[in-house]
Amino acid sequence: MKKFYALITCSLAVLLLAGCGNYGSSKPKSNSGEKTSKVSTTGTSKSGQYNTLLQNGKYHVSSISGLTATGDSSNEYNPRAFAAGLSNVSKKKFSPDKYYFQEGKYISAATAQDWLGRKSKKNPDGLNPEDNGKKEENKRKPIYLQQMQENDYYTQNGDHYNLAGMTIGLAMNDVDYYTKEKYGTEYKTKISDSEREKVGREMANEIVHRLRQKNSLKSIPIVVGLYKQNVNDSLVGGNFFSYGASDSGNSVGNWNSIKEESQVLPTVNDESPINKSDSDSFSNFKNKIQNYFPNVSGVTAQTHYSDGELKGMSVTITTQFFGYDQINSFTQFVQDAANKYLPNQPAIEIKIQTVQQMQSLITKDYNNKQYNAHVMTAY
Repeated sequence: MKKFYALITCSLAVLLLAGCGNYGSSKPKSNSGEKTSKVSTTGTSKSGQYNTLLQNGKYHVSSISGLTATGDSSNEYNPRAFAAGLSNVSKKKFSPDKYYFQEGKYISAATAQDWLGRKSKKNPDGLNPEDNGKKEENKRKPIYLQQMQENDYYTQNGDHYNLAGMTIGLAMNDVDYYTKEKYGTEYKTKISDSEREKVGREMANEIVHRLRQKNSLKSIPIVVGLYKQNVNDSLVGGNFFSYGASDSGNSVGNWNSIKEESQVLPTVNDESPINKSDSDSFSNFKNKIQNYFPNVSGVTAQTHYSDGELKGMSVTITTQFFGYDQINSFTQFVQDAANKYLPNQPAIEIKIQTVQQMQSLITKDYNNKQYNAHVMTAY
């Protein structure tokens, strides 16, 4: 069900991207004088979001997207939280009012695979530490860096778009999962917060140093964000915990802490809620929803906090009915309950779905009390 929902969400994101077109042809140009035949932009669906550059009318997908050090994580929320969080980190340096976004193209897939690997005689560029041959969880050298992402930012100058900034995201493990033999039992090495940040900053400096060897990247600002991956059995993704910038030179300075937390509601494994008032509000909403139809099989929420403040909530309601009138009526009921019980300030999205398909979507923006609802139709 989770994988199906992730596919639906991604599909909607693609449709939204394609649907907010404000196509204006122009010529792109990087600091190295690189040109492509035609560039257009998507426009933005709302303020605070980046206008995306398209090449020949097509979205550019980075060649390093999805590459990991040790294969796919079983936590499907980590990659999405990583990408969304990196965009928020980028906004601290590159304002969406001035800069245009494009997925990175300066770090190749082959380079990223080398950097994500362990350092060795065959791979001197590996950023993860050389294997010391130990198998005990507290004696071995863990894999710290699990994934990386590059975002590029451009400014417009007449008919040209010039590369004007870059953000690099480093997804660092909280726990390194490993086996002592192929297909063997899975073991864990826990990585402390202090060790993760220390190693992450060292890797950031090395990456910036390497990027500065490219002529087109010698003088642009480069921001590096450090992200803590959540454990595999979590129902939420991880969070960024630090970022720094290199306006020039070969190292990152001015490191800043980021205080973010994510949690699923209702809480699991006897975990205390981040905010009891928010948890109680969701419980009241959940109880109201589950009393409407006897065949509502689940109501859960992912919450995201920044500096202790609830910024976003994503609610999933799983049903077992399919009739249009039932769905339409239930959507109205849920919207009314959300207005009554859920917190007013955060951005909220409520997905009503069966195991097979999404049925309706209710959303509201941050600091906006107005909900918008849409029931899916078929012809």
